[in-house]
Amino acid sequence: MFSLKEIASVTLTLFAIIDILGSVPIIIQIRQREGGVNAEKATLVAGILMVSFLFVGQSILSLFGVDFQSFALAGAIIIFLIGMEMILGIELFRHDPAAGTGSIVPLAFPLIVGAGTMTTLLSLRAAYELPNVLAGVLVNLVFVYLVIKSSAWIERKLGKAGEDILRRVFGVILLAIAIKLFKTNF
Repeated sequence: MFSLKEIASVTLTLFAIIDILGSVPIIIQIRQREGGVNAEKATLVAGILMVSFLFVGQSILSLFGVDFQSFALAGAIIIFLIGMEMILGIELFRHDPAAGTGSIVPLAFPLIVGAGTMTTLLSLRAAYELPNVLAGVLVNLVFVYLVIKSSAWIERKLGKAGEDILRRVFGVILLAIAIKLFKTNF
């Protein structure tokens, strides 16, 4: 039932999609604008959204008459575009950092749990055992919490060059994941 290989694959896939390290500048901006970010609240809301979509996402698709393969292919395109965005340093998907409260919007949604994360969760659920997907989600939520909590320290240690390198490396990983999803569902 539990497979370390599957958990590692799910964890790395979600880690690349969520790109919490690449979001450090936005987290810092939110913290400066609002005087702080509630890491516990942001992580809890993100976790609830991820687990909820993991369980009811397929039902939502059925409600609209969309089969999983079509959704997975759409997800592969989104993941591919996010990867291109990361590698090329362009912005295809706009974020509104001024909307709502920073810990929930835009941090928990859509920064941590956006369209790419939701699409990926359904794709992962189809490819891996549910307990392994849940374990991968939990590992990512712990990492998300730690990054949000220590964003000021990360900012000092990485610097701009380190952040750019990480973003591009995870962009290439996302491109490979998108191609794998496309090949599997086509």
